[in-house]
Amino acid sequence: MLTGLQTHFADANAYPVEGRGLTYTYAFFCPKHSGTGSAYLLSFRDQAGEPLHGAQTYRLHVPAEAPVRQFWSATAYDRATHALIREAPWPSRSSDTPGLLKNPDGSVDVQFGPKPPSRGEGNWIPTKAGGDFEVLFRFYGPKPELFEKRWRLTDIERLSVH
Repeated sequence: MLTGLQTHFADANAYPVEGRGLTYTYAFFCPKHSGTGSAYLLSFRDQAGEPLHGAQTYRLHVPAEAPVRQFWSATAYDRATHALIREAPWPSRSSDTPGLLKNPDGSVDVQFGPKPPSRGEGNWIPTKAGGDFEVLFRFYGPKPELFEKRWRLTDIERLSVH
């Protein structure tokens, strides 16, 4: 990690990760403060417990009325480095994304995969074939319904196998 910081991560093929720091960050960076700050949910497996593969297509159904005072976002990261997926045109979608399509009931389907869906590119987060990925779902200004588990985010569903 020190070499990366000293060189401003000049080597594009290396992203050093220090395991203890990563564990600390995932475990403690998100205190529960209703209405302020943020809360995060991390997933690196689909509804069947299988790793999220960049060559496959998945859907995350975000139920209506997400418990946020500000907005929610879903971001895909490279599982090997925990960094954004290299060369992806964008890493995330949020409830504030222009062109985001909502279902008639107010819910939103976010799609992950190497190719855009036939409908709703504004709901698509590109992945990269040849590697696994993880999804970090963020709640900005979380409401009590989240911490009281009165609103639940669904598991990521695999739509296709390539």
